[in-house]
Amino acid sequence: MQLGYTTRLDYRIGDIDKMQGNIAMTAEPPEIGIIDYEGAQQAAVLGMTDLIVFAERRAREKAKSEQPLLRLSHWRLVGGETGEPARIFDTAPTSPGRPTFLLVPPGLGAPLPQEMTARYAQWLRVQHSEGTALGSVCNGAFLLGETGLLSRRKVTTHWTYEEPFLSRFPEVELDTDRLIVDDGDIVTAGGIMAWIDLCLKLIDRFLGPTIMVETARTFLVDPPGREQSYYSAFAPKLNHGDAAILKVQHWLQATEGKQMSLAALAAQAGLQERTFIRRFQKATGLTTGDYIQRLRVNKARELLQFTKASVDQVAWEVGYTDPSAFRKIFGRIVGLTPQEYRQRFAV
Repeated sequence: MQLGYTTRLDYRIGDIDKMQGNIAMTAEPPEIGIIDYEGAQQAAVLGMTDLIVFAERRAREKAKSEQPLLRLSHWRLVGGETGEPARIFDTAPTSPGRPTFLLVPPGLGAPLPQEMTARYAQWLRVQHSEGTALGSVCNGAFLLGETGLLSRRKVTTHWTYEEPFLSRFPEVELDTDRLIVDDGDIVTAGGIMAWIDLCLKLIDRFLGPTIMVETARTFLVDPPGREQSYYSAFAPKLNHGDAAILKVQHWLQATEGKQMSLAALAAQAGLQERTFIRRFQKATGLTTGDYIQRLRVNKARELLQFTKASVDQVAWEVGYTDPSAFRKIFGRIVGLTPQEYRQRFAV
């Protein structure tokens, strides 16, 4: 459980101008933890720290808030061979807390050695099972791969690591053509400098698109992929502490939300249907229907951006048998028709 004061993962400060500084906060701010493992590229560790700290400071200025809106920490193994990672740097050290997102920076040179990655794997599995989202940059994906959590998941890394990565983790769906693969609870970035794009994506996720764009402009870097000042990907709330609901969320993420049967969802949770409905909405802030629609639209956005499939084909691929219904739902969630979205953001 988190202590202190917690914000929802899907909470946006981004249109702070509209909130006129009236930001309601309950409990602890979300926390991004950077794993500063032996051999991590220090330019990336420090660069990510600078981007995130600047963005958080800018968000507080716009919100006229003295309390932290985003916590940043560095983690490193302590206590020898049997030790666990512990905070070695923290921007909000007054409360224990727990990372909302753990990020593995790139390392220089060869794939990360198994003897090192194995020392982090169990700890990361536990963090993920308790609701922490995970991310990696470049060959940092080898550390995430060691956890087993990438099995049958689509991820990316630098193209030069494709063969050794698939040799160690053959069940992973590796797509080295993608700079960033955002799968909600697991986000991976490709090249060694992709930490900039991933950090901006996390700033968008936790502080909103306005702060993300301002940060990018200040540091003279391009916002990642598309104009996220208008269209941010669905970031499900995972750190709610309800293990049964979290299990269903992970299952929905892996199956891309194609299963909408209430009976199947309740069975995954091991709960009666009425109990499941109540607990799911309490934990996620959404009904099961709305949650699944957002997962599907997230996948549809990816297909519209990176493939040439027709809108009707995209609708079918993400689970809709009625393309007109898909268009209405897409427009309601994204604010653009599927065709408009493709015109703006297609690669």
